[in-house]
Amino acid sequence: MTVTIWYSTDEFAHFIAANTSLRTSSPAFKKLYESDASNSKNFHALPDHIKKILYLDSPDLIVEIDSEPIFSIEVSTEAGTGHNAFQRFARLAASVENGVPAFYIYPEASIVERNGGASVRWDAINPLIFHAMEQVMQVHSIPALLYFFPSDYRSYGANPKKAPNRPRKGLKHDVVYPACPDGADAEMTDMFTAIDQILSLVGHHGVVRARSRLLQDLIIRQRRTYMQAEYAAKAGGQSPNTMSPMTSTKRVQTSELLKHLSAYCKDGYRIGNLLRSREETIIYSVNAKYRGDPYPGSLAAIDYIGCRQGMTFEERKYNLVLAWGEYEEHPQKGFLLGGRKATVKDFIREVKASESRNILGRRFSSLSSWEIPRYYMQVRYGSTFSKNKQVRIYAYFADAMLFPDGALWRDG
Repeated sequence: MTVTIWYSTDEFAHFIAANTSLRTSSPAFKKLYESDASNSKNFHALPDHIKKILYLDSPDLIVEIDSEPIFSIEVSTEAGTGHNAFQRFARLAASVENGVPAFYIYPEASIVERNGGASVRWDAINPLIFHAMEQVMQVHSIPALLYFFPSDYRSYGANPKKAPNRPRKGLKHDVVYPACPDGADAEMTDMFTAIDQILSLVGHHGVVRARSRLLQDLIIRQRRTYMQAEYAAKAGGQSPNTMSPMTSTKRVQTSELLKHLSAYCKDGYRIGNLLRSREETIIYSVNAKYRGDPYPGSLAAIDYIGCRQGMTFEERKYNLVLAWGEYEEHPQKGFLLGGRKATVKDFIREVKASESRNILGRRFSSLSSWEIPRYYMQVRYGSTFSKNKQVRIYAYFADAMLFPDGALWRDG
């Protein structure tokens, strides 16, 4: 049995290995390169089964056994209010969509200081993240489990100024691996137990049979139940639609979307059947400058919370549209997008910048030795991995993107 731990941070990889049964398997540690866009010299050399998990974004760690990915882990120390809790959600979705269990380590709350320490408070996690992860599990029947990054929150929630770990945002870090969560905390020991259980099931049943049993396993079920309870307690009876990012969405008749897009249909062109096949459309309205985080992850979460009813984006009850600008409903014209914060040129410019990394137009004689396998990878995958992550995620999840001065959509 050959175990490989693919990592973005070496210390975190050794932290996970040291605290789980992986320590007895003499794992190989290998660097996980995020994309062709961020590391053109090395990404193409990653195994194909690893690339498939990275088609949207890269997790912090992937463990594989005999070239079969077993689980992935994402860890964050960011404050989880509003959209921020969903910043890494696309990474979790990409893992689970490939049948690979995903673990998410995220603070229950973290300390935010403003005005030179005059304002010190806890920013608590947006509870809708629990609901979103539950929806992922319901769709794919693969675990997506959240564990709290250890913190002083439960002991010093009412008095953040007195929190022992205030200089580190109230978060508890490990003694041996200081950049990592405190491995002695109950949240982390529970996660290590779940990891060991997955490894045990894989050892007894093989990867394919183990995956089909994971959601029935008692340890996994107990954590899933805990997450559901946390959502209920922290949401306080709120509907998902009254919580961020769902509060930034509108549900409209698809006929209104088609009317809006008709301004860009010329020479007898007729929009295809995909958009027309769904009577209603969810519009995620972002009145901000065009950028990435936290919007790509929020878009992915909106898909699972409010649109998805099957394994792929084609299996949606509603179209999912990302609209950049000031959204305004109009009784005669349907809806309008105004503002100057974002334009379609921003997106096109970013796509063009990504395409500059594409080497398929080069002559063979101009390719360096290391570029030859990269060229061959691009022959197979095109620019999939040479585009930056937000372009990949927007194009994957959004059936259409709207700007005040343009629009893009898919026909199928």
